[in-house]
Amino acid sequence: MAAGTVNPFNVSDSEEEAEQRQDGADTERSPSDEAQGHRLVPFSPPAYSEPAALLSSNRTSPSADGIPASAAAVAGIGGGGAETRVSLDAIAAQLLRDQYILTALELHTELLEAGRELPRLRDYFSNPGNFERQSGTPPACKEQGVGPGGPLNRAGSISTLDSLDFARYSDDGNRESDERVAVLEFELRKAKETIQALRANLTQAAECEIPSQERKNYKSSPEIQEPIRPLEKRALHFLVNEYLLKNEYKLTSITFSDENDDQDFELWDDVGLNIPKPPDLLQLYRNCGNSLPLHRDTVDVAVNVDPNDLPGDYFTQEPVQQTEEVIQELEYQISLLNSEKQSLSLPAACGPNSIRTIRNLLVSLYNQSSEQRPVITVIINIFIGNRRWRWIVKSCFVCLCRKLSPAFHQALLSFCRMSADSRLGSEVSRIADSEQSVMLMLGRCLPHIVPNVLLAKREELIPLILCTACLHPEPKERDQLLHILFNLIKRPDDEQRQMILTGCVAFARHVGPTRVEAELLPQCWEQINHKYPERRLLVAEACGALAPYLPKEIRSSLVLSMLQQMLAEDKADMVREAVVKSLGIIMGFIDDPDKYSQGFELMLLSLGDPSERVVSATHQVFIPAFAAWCTELGNLQSQLIPSLLTRIEKLLKQGEYGLDEHKLHMYLSALQSLIPSLFAVLLQNAPFTSRAKLQGDVPPIEVTRFPRPVSPLQDVATIVGSREQLAVLLQLYDHQLQHEGTTGWDSLLWVVNQFLPQLIEIVGRINVSSSTCVHEFSRFFWRLCRTIGKIFTNTKVKPQFQEILRLSEENVDASAGNGILTKATVPIYATGVLTCYNQEEDRKLLVGFLEDVMTTLSLSHAPLDSLKASFVELGANPAYHELLLTVLWYGVVHTSALVRCTAARMFELLVKGVNETLVAQRVVPALITLSSDPEISVRISTIPAFGTIMETVTQKELLERVKMQLASFLEDPQYQDQHSLHMEIIKTFGRVGPNAEPRFRDEFVLPHLHKLALCNNQQTVESKRIDIATQLFEAYSALSCCFISEELMVNHFLPGLRCLRTDMEQLSPEHEVILSSMIKECEIKVENKGIGEAQGSISIAASLVGEDAKTKFLSKMGQLTTSGAMLANVFQRKK
Repeated sequence: MAAGTVNPFNVSDSEEEAEQRQDGADTERSPSDEAQGHRLVPFSPPAYSEPAALLSSNRTSPSADGIPASAAAVAGIGGGGAETRVSLDAIAAQLLRDQYILTALELHTELLEAGRELPRLRDYFSNPGNFERQSGTPPACKEQGVGPGGPLNRAGSISTLDSLDFARYSDDGNRESDERVAVLEFELRKAKETIQALRANLTQAAECEIPSQERKNYKSSPEIQEPIRPLEKRALHFLVNEYLLKNEYKLTSITFSDENDDQDFELWDDVGLNIPKPPDLLQLYRNCGNSLPLHRDTVDVAVNVDPNDLPGDYFTQEPVQQTEEVIQELEYQISLLNSEKQSLSLPAACGPNSIRTIRNLLVSLYNQSSEQRPVITVIINIFIGNRRWRWIVKSCFVCLCRKLSPAFHQALLSFCRMSADSRLGSEVSRIADSEQSVMLMLGRCLPHIVPNVLLAKREELIPLILCTACLHPEPKERDQLLHILFNLIKRPDDEQRQMILTGCVAFARHVGPTRVEAELLPQCWEQINHKYPERRLLVAEACGALAPYLPKEIRSSLVLSMLQQMLAEDKADMVREAVVKSLGIIMGFIDDPDKYSQGFELMLLSLGDPSERVVSATHQVFIPAFAAWCTELGNLQSQLIPSLLTRIEKLLKQGEYGLDEHKLHMYLSALQSLIPSLFAVLLQNAPFTSRAKLQGDVPPIEVTRFPRPVSPLQDVATIVGSREQLAVLLQLYDHQLQHEGTTGWDSLLWVVNQFLPQLIEIVGRINVSSSTCVHEFSRFFWRLCRTIGKIFTNTKVKPQFQEILRLSEENVDASAGNGILTKATVPIYATGVLTCYNQEEDRKLLVGFLEDVMTTLSLSHAPLDSLKASFVELGANPAYHELLLTVLWYGVVHTSALVRCTAARMFELLVKGVNETLVAQRVVPALITLSSDPEISVRISTIPAFGTIMETVTQKELLERVKMQLASFLEDPQYQDQHSLHMEIIKTFGRVGPNAEPRFRDEFVLPHLHKLALCNNQQTVESKRIDIATQLFEAYSALSCCFISEELMVNHFLPGLRCLRTDMEQLSPEHEVILSSMIKECEIKVENKGIGEAQGSISIAASLVGEDAKTKFLSKMGQLTTSGAMLANVFQRKK
């Protein structure tokens, strides 16, 4: 039974305490007990002590044969009127007599579990005749006084479920079923006991198969070696096969098993039953020489010596008196040995009725004479060596010193208030005297201690639990302790989990891989679906921490499968993050090449996780570890990187109608995390690797030589081994590229001839309008060039891009717009390759490239998307603002109007990120210059940039200069008929009006929109009139979201809307309906001035709250035939 269970029939957990309490019970009995002939022997085992639920609280025990109820009553009367007591035997007899068979069976089972047994119940339930289906009373029942009622019926067979039939003798169907099950369980238990006894006999018989006569012959002739016994042979076979399996001799083990097919090598019980398994062969070999020979005194002896050769006084050297003393000493030792023999027979012969005799014998021997006291000392030492009898010495020690009777002494000690009746009292009363007993005690006590410790302090128990789990001899107790460890804290925090993991690692180091697999991993498996994420997190972290201490087969199969399941199914981000890190650790120890494909799929699954922290852990831990394994396998360049490139190409082919940017980012980020490992492969497989030795002073590595790694595992120095080793390799690497070339350098040639061309081809397929893709590839090429080095970038990367980007008009197809200069190759080369180094020659190369691209695209009338993407990407970094302004100034002073127009439009992109000082000093002067250009198209191109300045700049002087320039465009007579200019101004007003300074909007934008709407009513060319009206409609829709004062509403906004409605009535009735609604709402607002002031600023579009108005508005919007982009601006101007 477990240490924590409390059995009402079991008064003690140890025989020592039971006997002590029985001894104490002697002192409580009245003298009348002895007068009636029922004097009880002290220390008798509690074989028939009554249960507290049935009997009184007096702790008297009946005799060993059991006392009938009447006898017990008479004894109680003779004892001075004590309360009448009923023995267990009488209770059992009454239960059998009244046919309470199931109750009797339960009583019998409880007594057996408590270590006691009633002969009456044992005889009854072990007799199959009591369960035969017959009429009459079974013999056992007759002997025990069972009434004439029918016994339990039993068929002739006891091995089937149909052997019992209670239906004919029971009115209660449920009780019938319960009784059948209970009886069957009892029969099964008895059968198992019989089988166990037979197997034990079989083992002993197998051990003694050699005839005794042959054994005598072997003993009489030592030169003849005794042949191996069958049991020894099977045991050696088992150990040899176990050794072969542990040391990877699998084929030899299979052959060995085939040659011994009569033995099951999976089960030790096949060797010998009830025989403990010896240590393995290695342990036996290590221990065989540890038993040192005992130290022996040596003397010089002579054989066949001539007496004449001896000294003359030789025979007189040992006097006779000394010989007599030796004889007396030997006789004394013989007497001591006889006494020891007698004392050794005492524990075996001492039954419950002889313990008092032993005590009295010790006292009498001690008191006889002082000569006997050494004998008593020997006996005491023997008892002390036996834990079961040590208490005898304790109980009579005082008696040896004092001449007190044991009964008086025991009665005197009964007044001490001690409690040994409880579990804790039992543990306190016996002190452990060996390491094993300490472990046993801890195993019993810890399950009761842990629940009573504060949750915040339970980690203090971890060392105790782990130490006990390591050293405890019982597997079940170890399993219970490890279960307590993993369930120690309900929701362990980070520090508590670290303590538990530290303990698990210490446990694994101590016990070895086999016990880690058998004892720790099942605890992890049980917690894998726990409801608390902190517990699942503990499992995920434990799998990684225990990886170095697990058998490699388990590491690459069971543990990998557990983590894969948690990664796919667990809903907690922090758990999946820990799973990914543990998977990375597993990848650092795995050595099965067949698991590569599974590792690749795990990498993709981790990269596709919706949680950013999981993806980050993948880049920091999993991918570097997986890349290191692929490097060892030799498939980093042959499988891993090509697989990712193939997936990117496939994604671009499928994305003609919509690219999955998330997957593209996933694959490209994985490639980016592989760059350090790729460069390490180049260094480790270079022609100079054999010459890389740490000799002399090593030049230090520049701090900016490599990009900052996202984790230590992506540091090239960590991958190579050390920073000093990396410095030596880099020195040789640069020298090799500059002077010796790449001949015979296969890994580098793969990068030059396969990797880079495939990447550049992929870049050419990217849609340049996708700023996300452009940014991702730019960062990738930047990290690649910075990692792989400036020499390689200048001699291998740049020439391949320049070969494709032939900067000439012939390289741009103006009609189709599909030239290479219009693709994403331009911004990626400019921002990813040309910016990776920032020296003067690098900046000059970048400026020249952007100027050439701007010129070429402008002169060939090609789309400017690639140039715009370059400016947007570079403009995000303030370090390149001066450089970009230099490029634009080149366009401002260019001789071609087309180039000047392009430069003017590029200013619009640059203004938003440039500080106001540069805007005032460099941007506005350039725009003023272009606004006075002879070409009207150049002047018109400056309007969007001026509008952006009005939207972003706060300096009043700067705003006034821009306002004056825009006013000149609107009020100068030379521009009255410039339809394109008016279109551009209205479009700019609609874009910047909601975000511009309110004074600029109120004093400049709204009045000029009113004038333009009024002038458009007089436009005779219908196409121009509809163009202006459409742009005005979008501008008014955007401005309706702003606060407009009543004065402006009456003087400019409403009149402008009415003019626009006049145009729409003739040109676009669909727009006219919306305009009418807007005008009506504005008029209502003006009329309800008080309400408007109370509500504060409110937009015109937001005032359409009535359900009828809303329905009408939306239905009319759906009927519009204008472009969706234009209509979307109605509600998307507010920022």
